[in-house]
Amino acid sequence: MTSPLSLDHYRLLGRSGLRVSPLCLGTMTFGETWGADEAESRRIFDAYVDQGGNFVDTAGYYAQGRSEALTGKFAKEKRERLVLSTKYSLAVGQGDPNAAGNGRKNMVRAVEDSLRRMNTDRIDLLFLHVWDDTTPADEILRGFDDLVRQGKILYIGISDTPAWQVTRLQTIAELRGWTQFAALQVEYSLLQRATERDLIPAAKTLGLGVMPWSPLASGLLSGKYATSAQAPSDPAGGRGAMIEAVGRVTPATVAVADAVQAIADEVAATSAQVAIAWTLVNPAVASPLLGARTLRQFDDNIGALCISLSADHLARLDAVSRIDLGFPHDFLSYDFIRAGLTGGTEVRPRV
Repeated sequence: MTSPLSLDHYRLLGRSGLRVSPLCLGTMTFGETWGADEAESRRIFDAYVDQGGNFVDTAGYYAQGRSEALTGKFAKEKRERLVLSTKYSLAVGQGDPNAAGNGRKNMVRAVEDSLRRMNTDRIDLLFLHVWDDTTPADEILRGFDDLVRQGKILYIGISDTPAWQVTRLQTIAELRGWTQFAALQVEYSLLQRATERDLIPAAKTLGLGVMPWSPLASGLLSGKYATSAQAPSDPAGGRGAMIEAVGRVTPATVAVADAVQAIADEVAATSAQVAIAWTLVNPAVASPLLGARTLRQFDDNIGALCISLSADHLARLDAVSRIDLGFPHDFLSYDFIRAGLTGGTEVRPRV
């Protein structure tokens, strides 16, 4: 049985000493471009902080810098008690190849822009946003380390990057005495469990706190797509229409949504609360990201901290959403291989 939490039940982020709330406020929806207007964004921000939340995540790319600007404006009077996280990699404008990607030039430029937009003297946590597959590892790591030594950033993280690259970079940083990653952002939900193959185990082994994004799978686990729900209304042709257009609503998707809804009914919760609570069960997960577009959605999502899922609930959710781990994981789990590796004896694995 999982235990109820609250936003002021802080956790250590990975192997670092940084203390963060068990749910992180994602601000991709801040700014009229992608979601809430300034007034609604402010209500969401204040509700989060007033309940003890201290972990706020943004990016220069979100709403072409508007999200960072609003985040900095809202955080101004409470800056010292907040952990502000932002990201670099994706271009805010077009036409300049060095204002995009993972290179040092873009990293430094993006940090200066983020500091200016958020009106702060340092970034608490800076993420490499998306792996570009071209920048040398030592350029990225030394760039991060230089900025840490300058005091412009305090901790570093990595997002949306292949597991073998994450482990390679973390190992190089450790061996060379450079700043190591404290966090890993990955898509993770009951409808996206591929990260359980390598990314999440790598993060757990190497001391990175996992921050799942899209724990509701772009709204597919919000309850709107369960069989018992009314057909989602999306007259403006928004995200719901896009999800259906690209074929993400399948019998398998609906089966998971139905299982989540059934458990939500049993525990007097909403589907969204159950789906978010499920991500918190994974011991590698430090702080899932909430991306509410309205205060109502935010209030509902925060309720996930009060949800207790039993062993039976977890088993049912696992059964309906389980994925094949693939080679070599399936091969390594065969009984005859396990017996061959232990000489037929019982060997207790390291915790």
